[in-house]
Amino acid sequence: MGHNATGIARPKAESRVLDALAGRPIVIVGMMGAGKTTVGRRLAHRLGLPFTDSDAEIETAAGMSVPDIFAAHGEPEFRAGEARVIARLLREHQGIIATGGGAFINPETREAIKTHAVSIWIKADFDLLFARVSKRPGRPLLQTPDPRSTLQGLIDTRYPVYALADITVASRDVPHDVVVNDILSAISRHFDIPKDQ
Repeated sequence: MGHNATGIARPKAESRVLDALAGRPIVIVGMMGAGKTTVGRRLAHRLGLPFTDSDAEIETAAGMSVPDIFAAHGEPEFRAGEARVIARLLREHQGIIATGGGAFINPETREAIKTHAVSIWIKADFDLLFARVSKRPGRPLLQTPDPRSTLQGLIDTRYPVYALADITVASRDVPHDVVVNDILSAISRHFDIPKDQ
């Protein structure tokens, strides 16, 4: 067993994942409602790593919420700030970084993630995403007369780009820890980490 930063023994599989990462952060990408933040926090806990959410970091830097940034400055200004924040997190953060749904679409951000981190796309189907985002109003990109069509349009545009991530894991209607286990298994396959005998 290895040990995490708190000195608690960690299972061998998690230790091997950390060795394979060699200090690089894991960046979680995907659509709003895919579970990036919740799953990211649990993954960080399992690996004994710090967690950060790029949207929360943007809100701290701007002194206002993401919807307020969109309303006051528009999407292009938000995206520029998002790119700056993620570039900083890639330099400074060695844990798990959950990103906003549009972050990985930016080519410069995507290249920086590819160079400095391991990217994981949490892929969810339309029905699961719509059910989840409908419970949390205030998503700036869905403030349209037809949010279902808007969400489908975002999926059609973004999924081919998300597919460029290093690893893809399906989000489904199961406990979040199941998805965390799927991620750990996918990372092990990505790095060709041998299973325990």
